[in-house]
Amino acid sequence: MSRAFVKEPDGDESAGELQDLPLSPHANYVTPTGLAQLEARLAALEAERKALTVKSGDLASRPALARLAREIRYFEARIASAILVDLAGQPAGRAAFGAVVRVADEEDRRREFQIVGEDEAEPEHGKVSWVSPLARALQDAEVGDIVTWRRPSGDVELEILEVRRPEG
Repeated sequence: MSRAFVKEPDGDESAGELQDLPLSPHANYVTPTGLAQLEARLAALEAERKALTVKSGDLASRPALARLAREIRYFEARIASAILVDLAGQPAGRAAFGAVVRVADEEDRRREFQIVGEDEAEPEHGKVSWVSPLARALQDAEVGDIVTWRRPSGDVELEILEVRRPEG
């Protein structure tokens, strides 16, 4: 039989259940701020789903409801697997999860990074995931140490200028 005569699901029919978003294989360490962000995102998604469900008779909302259900499952799983790290219990003066680390590169360009959980990472704002190459290079470093940040575009030597706990 020709494929031309086989009924394929329409977009609306296949929107019932979307495949789950992939979860990281790494431990889900979170800062208190990171956990609060996860919880806030979940609450916002649930509120959005509730508002959309009110008008669920609208077939056009089915794909949006399926997307929301998938995202809610993702954030529920991330919250359930979260390992809250007590930042006050981290070693003073040593780069560890949650620490803010100020560095200088070979050209004395200075930057500041905070080592955070995967969901909290925002590299453009200096928040780097604890599993990133940069965070792994910084891990356990102290003021005065020189570490090598291995990057695809070439290695960079960084001098540790300061290690501190975040404010707040």
